[in-house]
Amino acid sequence: MNYKWNFTESSQEDEESAKELAKSLNISPILGRLLIHRGISSPTEARRFFRPQLSELTDPFLFRDMGKAVARLNEAIGRGERILVYGDYDVDGVTAVALVYKFLCDFYPNVEYYIPDRYEEGYGVSTQGIDYACETGVRLVIVLDCGIKAVENISEAKRRGIDFIICDHHVPDAELPPAVAILNAKRPDDTYPYKDLSGCGVGFKFMQAFAQAGGIEFSRLFPLLDLCAVSIVSDIVPIMGENRILAYHGLRQLNASPSTGLKAIIDICGLSDREITINDIIFKIGPRINASGRIQNGKEAVALLVESDPKEASREASRINHYNDQRKDLDKSMTEEANRIVRSLDHAEERKAIVVYNGEWHKGVIGIVASRLTELYYRPAVVISCSEGMATGSARSVAGFDVYKAIESCRDLLENFGGHTYAAGLSLRTENVPEFKRRFEKYVEDNILPLQTTPLLDVEATIDFRDISHRFFTDLKKFAPFGPENPRPNFCTRQVYDYGTSKVVGREQEHIKLELVDNKSNNVMNGIAFGQSSQARYIKSKRSFDIVYAIEESAYKRGAVQLQIEDIRPAENDRDEFSLL
Repeated sequence: MNYKWNFTESSQEDEESAKELAKSLNISPILGRLLIHRGISSPTEARRFFRPQLSELTDPFLFRDMGKAVARLNEAIGRGERILVYGDYDVDGVTAVALVYKFLCDFYPNVEYYIPDRYEEGYGVSTQGIDYACETGVRLVIVLDCGIKAVENISEAKRRGIDFIICDHHVPDAELPPAVAILNAKRPDDTYPYKDLSGCGVGFKFMQAFAQAGGIEFSRLFPLLDLCAVSIVSDIVPIMGENRILAYHGLRQLNASPSTGLKAIIDICGLSDREITINDIIFKIGPRINASGRIQNGKEAVALLVESDPKEASREASRINHYNDQRKDLDKSMTEEANRIVRSLDHAEERKAIVVYNGEWHKGVIGIVASRLTELYYRPAVVISCSEGMATGSARSVAGFDVYKAIESCRDLLENFGGHTYAAGLSLRTENVPEFKRRFEKYVEDNILPLQTTPLLDVEATIDFRDISHRFFTDLKKFAPFGPENPRPNFCTRQVYDYGTSKVVGREQEHIKLELVDNKSNNVMNGIAFGQSSQARYIKSKRSFDIVYAIEESAYKRGAVQLQIEDIRPAENDRDEFSLL
């Protein structure tokens, strides 16, 4: 991919502030600059950032309806009512249901959980789910990670004597469902100061308030923080503010004492004897939890996450791992087919958006394929499949472009839609697909900026290898966990050279294992450049080149530093010659 290197600009004032901040914290001025970039300007803020404290979590009763929610839950428990914990079938919804169900079961036995079937019921609060609640005598439904747009179905449930408490984080419409309580910081009238909790995070806040009101020790919630971390990372919400506190302590819980279900997933991923990182959740743990809802039913994932018997958890994890293998096969074949469709389009390279449709595609994998297309073509992408006369689509976007608004502009063609700035889902009648495609593409073409269709590689600082000391790396690790609004920092070093031992590696010789030096120090830096073997000839020519990279711990030597090289360019004085190769 041809990246544009986007260097973060710092004013003279910011540079001075960064130096003062670094001096007061006894860290490198480079890291002081990173703190300023993240809006952290005082030693007190920096210490809170480096050492997030659970005591600094926001008061859950600042949610507009939290008092009503806790009162209705206590009323249900006092009356012995049957409670149904209902949630979406993705990682965020499944972890939210597991968290609330597990905590309530410690204090009250008449609770069960429900995950709608992706294929038979679709997203959100379904008529089948309401029928099930009626048939089983449920009088209170706690719905998590969905429900904010379910006006008709929740109205019907109310007529049938069922109350709802909604815990959601998706953007609401003007009309809210007639629930007893709606916990959603994105409500225009809500008073909760932090707007970016995951669905599981909202569920955690509800349980925090329930515990607070009932005199239950806050420490009883600590074992559930691993679920919060998995949801925050998987749902790609900002890892700053309250999410940073939850993710930080959730990762610690995941490493120190994970729940039986998550431990079974960790074991089957081959992660048992190493520290679990954000990347492990993104690439290994999260996809396996998601695979249950994509291939079969998300209820199986909840069953695993609430399981207390290690042997049974191991069996359930094996089953979910098998679903993940199926998901990978579908992902590969569907992505290849979607690519063929895109390449066959007229003027494909000039298009600002991608919309592809195949009625035979597996509904559970279209979101992954949309992500693949966005990564490959760097355009907003919608992938649509069909089932029983109804089309279902999943959308993904590029940095800076709000795909939710693009979909909202076509709402008169849609039966349902919802989501976030960078990921959304929709359903529509199959006869409306061509018009949706035309209007969505037109909206994107009219509103996307040229810069938003160019893959950017954000660079936070230009440094030399001599800057990368053991102390520097130790302090840099304190910036973790990384994610939206706190990205893993990329650095640039100019005019580096092959030490003479770099080589192409990988099953298909697609990667480069590098040993590099620069002109400013005697440090020999190890690095890996995934998928960049085309650069090997130039690197071995002994000419200088510039690199952008992240700094990480070596997978093979604990405590050792390795550069994950994101992009390679000939140094300025060698670029003309390089273009002739």
